[in-house]
Amino acid sequence: EEGGADMIHVDVMDGHFVPNLTIGPPVIKALRNYTKLPFDVHLMISPVHKYIKDYAESGADIITIHPEATDDLKLSVNLIKKLNKKVGLSLNPDAPIDKIKKFLSSIDLVLIMSVYPGFGGQKFIPNVIDKIKELKNIKKKQNMKFDIEVDGGINFDNSKLLIEAGANILVSGTTIFKNNNGNIKKNIETLKLI
Repeated sequence: EEGGADMIHVDVMDGHFVPNLTIGPPVIKALRNYTKLPFDVHLMISPVHKYIKDYAESGADIITIHPEATDDLKLSVNLIKKLNKKVGLSLNPDAPIDKIKKFLSSIDLVLIMSVYPGFGGQKFIPNVIDKIKELKNIKKKQNMKFDIEVDGGINFDNSKLLIEAGANILVSGTTIFKNNNGNIKKNIETLKLI
């Protein structure tokens, strides 16, 4: 909060859906004691439906899932809604929008991965910009309300392009924590000014 962030994006990985392994619900619950910022919990785990309730109860405000991580996407989306959490659906860099198109009118957020999920510090994949533009057009034409979030390789150079393409939420880890000698506040301010 002191650094100026609007939200905390938490990547959850299980070593199965993606090769890396990260945190579970107890860590989310513990972090909840330190901030009132919304938690966007990005579940890169499979089968995701088995863990949605645990993360909802641990303090997630938004639960973002990948269509490939569940046998029944509609069931998983409805479970998140039933738990009174915002619903996010994530698309990998090569995944088409058609994969989630029928859900766009009923979700809160679309997360476009601009790297392949699993590890931080990867290079941004520029062809996702066309996908962001396409989503923006769908959203505008059909008067939809979902946020367009982009995660992966976000930096001071490409963030303006992403905002212009239609993104309204940028997830940035490496840029925030490693630039300007790790001056988090300065790095967040710089991204917000772009």
